[in-house]
Amino acid sequence: MANTTKSTFQQAALGSSLLTQEELDEAVALLISEGQPEPTDEQLASRLVALGRLNRWQAEQLRLGQQKFNLGDYHIIDSIGQGGMGHVFKAEHALMGRIVAVKVLPRSKSTPEAVASFFREMRAQAQLDHLNLVRAFHAGNDGNVYFLVTEYVPGSDLRRLIRRRGKISMGTAAVIISQAAKGLDHAHSRGLIHRDVKPGNLLVTPEAHCKVSDLGLAGYFTEDAPGDGRSGKIVGTADYLSPEQIMTPDRLTAASDIYSLGCTLYYAVTGKVPFPGGTTRDKARAHCQLPPIDPHRFNPELTDEFVEVIADMMAKSIDERIQSASEVAERLKPWAGDFEAAAAEIASSEPAAPPVMAPPRSRPMPVLRDTETNFLIQPAAEPGLRDSSSQSSVGTQPANFLDQETLPTIETEYFAPLRPVHRSDFAMPEWLQWMMIVAVAIAGISVASIVLSKFLL
Repeated sequence: MANTTKSTFQQAALGSSLLTQEELDEAVALLISEGQPEPTDEQLASRLVALGRLNRWQAEQLRLGQQKFNLGDYHIIDSIGQGGMGHVFKAEHALMGRIVAVKVLPRSKSTPEAVASFFREMRAQAQLDHLNLVRAFHAGNDGNVYFLVTEYVPGSDLRRLIRRRGKISMGTAAVIISQAAKGLDHAHSRGLIHRDVKPGNLLVTPEAHCKVSDLGLAGYFTEDAPGDGRSGKIVGTADYLSPEQIMTPDRLTAASDIYSLGCTLYYAVTGKVPFPGGTTRDKARAHCQLPPIDPHRFNPELTDEFVEVIADMMAKSIDERIQSASEVAERLKPWAGDFEAAAAEIASSEPAAPPVMAPPRSRPMPVLRDTETNFLIQPAAEPGLRDSSSQSSVGTQPANFLDQETLPTIETEYFAPLRPVHRSDFAMPEWLQWMMIVAVAIAGISVASIVLSKFLL
């Protein structure tokens, strides 16, 4: 070609070995033939993506001048996402050709504490080998870049699935949650608790297979891993925290994961977190003291028996909660048998209509067992809720609508002392109860006025 001066994009493309000179020349020739005598980097990148020579992430990285696309023996293919513990990439082993996921600890966060936490995650995952847990293959470092290699799970996490298409049926939810329970049961049998079970950490394939991911916050039943700076601190995601994670974070058991999995099941079949709206402090209070809104009101198709399973998973008292993850899977068996139907529902791309609040039901509802408990003030030096390593945990701000999932906030207050309450059913929020009382009062006054006006006339 006449012009031998190469742009930043072209230099990076050749230096990275993602493209050959012939492939670059082909794309440039096509653009020139289409009336672009001097193609820009953006036009060239777009054409190479259209030709299938690059994906969009690779093209953007090359435009920024990035030339390194490997970590040790792993060739980085694409970006999967980013969380509190690092960036996750799709990669391929140079010799074996196996597609994997590589979690990289950012250099900017490679403090001694962060590296130690990263090593703990590596060791935790290395202990586990189960069909319903994301398997760890390798861990290492490339210079001062630390990375963890796990199996690559095609598909989506449950949170993205629900946000994309809305709530799912009892059958599909049971298929997904029962598999997650089996994976958690394996971890529990090894003495590990997840501590951050939530929809964003349940990976779902197009075939409806589920794998629990992100053991970045995993801890032990009897004692924390040596040097774990999170000992005795509240870690997890506000919408899915168990009461004991808030009140006694230094004394957790497998029951904490079961409560969080119950919140996840609630979210799956309603499209809403158990306590939508409010601040992080409000959510903590609700988890400890209040029953969630009756899930029938978001999904009238739920049976009483199914709601009873959710209630038993979300019991405030550990003693009244389902005692093991294996029991959760057993309780969900009546709805969890049809993988084909679940896969068909997952594959559906039709967005669901916004949830509609149904009127309160008159028939008796399954009991969500609560317990009176003391809620102590958190010490002033105690840190607040931490972000998950796969999905940034967002707090919430006051909300006026029950059809929202959760809203971001900059709330930083610690939890205030709370008075214990005792309720035995799913319930409406207090503000909605007051609105209904006011509405009834206004209606009564209107009827009385009409009656009086007739007598006076």
